[in-house]
This record gives sequence, C-alpha cells and structure tokens, in this order.
Amino acid sequence: MNAIGALRCVSTGLCFIIGAAAYAAELRGHGGAVRSIAVSSDAETAITGSFDATAIIWSLETGEARQVLLFHEGQVDVVVALPEGRYASAGIDGNIAIWEIGRSEPISVLRGHSGPVVALALAPDGKTLASGSRDATIRLWPLPEGSSRVLRGHDGSINALTFLPDGTLASAGYDSTVMLWPADETVASKRLSMPTPVNALATVADGRLFGAGSDGKLREIDRSGAVIGEYAVSTGPLIALATAADNRHLAVSALKDGVVLFDLYTHRPARNLNTAGAAVWALAFTGGGRAILAGGTDPVVGEWNVDTGQRADRFATSQLDLMAGFADNPDAESFRACIACHTLDPDQGNRAGPTLHGIFGRRIATVDGYPYSPALQGMDIVWTPETVSELFVLGPSKFTPGTKMPEQTITDPKDRAALIRFLEAETGRK
Repeated sequence: MNAIGALRCVSTGLCFIIGAAAYAAELRGHGGAVRSIAVSSDAETAITGSFDATAIIWSLETGEARQVLLFHEGQVDVVVALPEGRYASAGIDGNIAIWEIGRSEPISVLRGHSGPVVALALAPDGKTLASGSRDATIRLWPLPEGSSRVLRGHDGSINALTFLPDGTLASAGYDSTVMLWPADETVASKRLSMPTPVNALATVADGRLFGAGSDGKLREIDRSGAVIGEYAVSTGPLIALATAADNRHLAVSALKDGVVLFDLYTHRPARNLNTAGAAVWALAFTGGGRAILAGGTDPVVGEWNVDTGQRADRFATSQLDLMAGFADNPDAESFRACIACHTLDPDQGNRAGPTLHGIFGRRIATVDGYPYSPALQGMDIVWTPETVSELFVLGPSKFTPGTKMPEQTITDPKDRAALIRFLEAETGRK
C-alpha cells in the first residue's frame, strides 16, 4: 500500500482516497455535511451517511475509506450497524438499503415508507430493524428482508427511535411526544407529551432512556413514561445523542455549544469538545468509550478524546469552520445550520440545496442546474423576507410540501429577523 492510496471517482463527481496509509488516516471523503455515524459491534469499522447521497464504510484502525456506497436518490439521513458486519442506510428517498462489506449493491432493499426515512434502530436480539419516517409511521422489519409491521400513533414526522434492553421500542415525534411500544405490540403502552419536540433518543446499557429536546434540555424518562430528570445542557436545540458502553457518559450535540459530554453519575455536563464552531449532527463512541466520532457541517469526520476534550492526534487536522468568512456580520450565527447545504457566493454553485445567491425576488425552484422536486416546480412562491420567515414559522414540510429540505423551524422572531438580515446582507453581493 502506498502513502496516498488509490483515488476512486464516482458518477456524482466526488472522489475518495481508498487505501490511504495509517499515518494519513482521516475520515475525509464526503462532499457534503455528515448526517449520521454508526460503529460496528467490534469497533473495527464505521459507516457515515451524508447530504452528498453516499454512505462510506471506514476502517477505524487506519482511517481509510473501505467502500463508497451509492444507491440512494438524495441525502442519506441515517445509518446503523447490523449483525454479521452488515450495515443499513436510509434517507430522503424512503428506501432502506442493507449492505454487506465488499458488495457494491445492497443485498436487500426495504421499501414501504411514503416519505423520507430519518430514524433507524436495531432490536437487542439483532433480528428486527425499526424505521421512522416523515410519513408519520414506524415500520418493524425482519432482517435481512421481509414484510414490515406498521406502527401508527405520532401526528407528524418521526424524529428518533431507540430500543430498550427488553425489546421495547421508544419513539419521538415532531409532535412533541415520546411513545413506548412493547415488543410484538402494535399499540403504544405509554404516550408522553414533552414541552418541545425531541430530536434524538438514546438508551444507556443499564436501560435508562434519554431524550434530547429542541429547548436545549436533556430529559431522562422511566419505564412508566414519566420524566424523572431534566438537565439544562444548552440554550439552543439539542441535535444528536450517543451513549458510551461504560455507562459513564452521554455525548450530546448542541447547535450553539458543540458537543457536550454529560456525566451520567453526576447528571451534569463534564466538558465540551473543541469542535471549532462547526455544527455537529452525528455522534458515535468508539475505543471502548474513550473517543467520540463527530460529523456535521464539516464533511470531515473528526475523533475527540473523551478525557481531554481535544481532537485526537490521528485526526489532527484543523476543522474547517465554514462560517469564518462572515465573522464581521453580527447576524452570521443565524446561518450556521444552513451553510452545509447552501452557498451564498455566485461562484460557488449548488450544494445539497440550491445556492441562495440572489434569493430575494426569485421564484421558487428556478436556480439553474438544481434537481428540484416536481412538487416545488409547481409552486407559485416568490422568495421575500416575508416568505422566508414564513418558511421557518411553519417548517419546510408544511410551507413547501415535497421539499428535500430537512425539517426545521425557528420559533423565536428575533432569530428569524437575524437570519433575514444576514441573507439580505450576504446574498446580493457581486
């Protein structure tokens, strides 16, 4: 193996270094934001899913990209590790692909959802895969293939899924509810109303269940469906959760505070990871709980040391902060969650979403070269400060049904006003 490895380019125009030597190890290869990370049970490989419509299987020993998986029509929102070295990926196309390392095509494809799949969870016995979709349904699939059983109860998108050790499934929805579904049942045994939507769920090995709230609070939920602990982690939304095998820490990504290590013994934040200001959307522990893989707006997945909170030496490149060019704009922080998908400069073109250069006064779905959905192409919307504001009041799925845009709202009028000011200042530059 040489020091650089083989350069593999695929039909999307992306190129990946396959077989890079260990001392050059970086989880670097995605062309867009990283949405999800999962680590195999033996901690030898990991899979990442991205806005660039690919999933990549990595060696965690060397950091090399072992396989680039091309199947989904659009962004890959969620990945999960399966038994026998297999993985599952799902995304905006509503399909779930089951992968085996070394095979270029999925060994099976699970179809049934009518909307994007945004959550996956593997049952403790490894025989059932749960999927949650924006179509407001949960499906339980026998592995590696078979007909699914459908669970209904949430009013709107499913945000997160996790299994408890006894096989009970926990689900969280955009409707601000958490439900508990006993194994082999089609009716939830518990339905808990939360103050805000729960964006992520995680089960600790000892059976404790935690939910990450849009209000910046981490909540512990017991088997009766009651909140037994509420912990302020951030002043902004919590995005993702990961649990360590030693039951000592939860990793929590917060839009405004990066990654916070939460101590499960003291029920307090232990330290923040130095993520250099980039929003983190995906987390996974590795190294027996001694390290964390994190990805988000930076397409490079980094590794952080749990004890020090610093980036690990073997991934010691400085993390790109895409917002650095707007440091002189006091409203720039309002755009942080958007920059992974949208450019502002006329020369940078489209990313996962169309460029926002010249957005005001432009009719929806008219940027050259961007593959808009038929639903958007038929809409009669002109982007103005008022219509952009309404988009984030109602959320993309309600204001622009059929959009590929990730579901999100901005509830604070001051935050919406800051975003509008930023766009007015930055999208009209020549």
